[in-house]
Amino acid sequence: MTWRTGIIASAKAMKGIALGTVGIVLFGISLMTQAADIPVIASASNFKFALDEIASQFTRDTGLKVRISYGSSGNFVAQIKNGAPFEVFLSADERYVEQLVKQGVIDNQGKRYAVGRLALVAAKGSQLKLDPELKGVKALLAQGEIKRFAIANPDHAPYGERAQELLTALGLWSELKPKLIKGENVAQAAQFALSRSTQGGIIALSLAKAPQFQKRGSYIPLDDKLHQPLYQRMALLPKAGNTAKRFYEYIQSDAARSVIKSYGFGLPAQ
Repeated sequence: MTWRTGIIASAKAMKGIALGTVGIVLFGISLMTQAADIPVIASASNFKFALDEIASQFTRDTGLKVRISYGSSGNFVAQIKNGAPFEVFLSADERYVEQLVKQGVIDNQGKRYAVGRLALVAAKGSQLKLDPELKGVKALLAQGEIKRFAIANPDHAPYGERAQELLTALGLWSELKPKLIKGENVAQAAQFALSRSTQGGIIALSLAKAPQFQKRGSYIPLDDKLHQPLYQRMALLPKAGNTAKRFYEYIQSDAARSVIKSYGFGLPAQ
């Protein structure tokens, strides 16, 4: 090998090393970008068990991850208006999404993803007899045996609002109101309803159907004609990135809808 041939060979080797290094760096940047793109999703707490399952399926199917924050829809609206870094909002009542649209916070109407239901619940061993007409609640009230009854706070939790509507329709609101213990959201109301400090409560059917709940309590679905519909709507927020957009679409997939239905939700038309 001449000195000239050696120089050319060395140059080619260095070029190969350089290209390989660039490839490794670009691959590393790609992984870092993918890792950094873990959007924060704001979801109504009634959707927790269904969305946890959907998120796990999403990660298995795509390799992408999301972080989910659960709470009351009304509180999330206030946070979103104040610049909270959420990328998707799943509301328990579509009017909260409509409110954000009217105020110019978001520029899309979003999609209905579920129709909610209420359930009457009680911890196992409670003396409250569960029935759809709440005759058991009326009987305990007449006996002075209901000291505390749990619902979500109607001021900012849609499931609390609908519980109030249902109790009003059955003529129980005025009598039960002084005995209410109100959860910050419907998930907290479910915790209260399962505690020994209450005689029962009205929560989301989706929470009552979760295995974690059924280990500790019993439930019966309530008539959804006794309150306004619980149309649940989701929307992409202005900060939504690619992963958030893919997750938003995934919630509309047949696989996700099957999970949603399994937790007692109605399904809106696709």
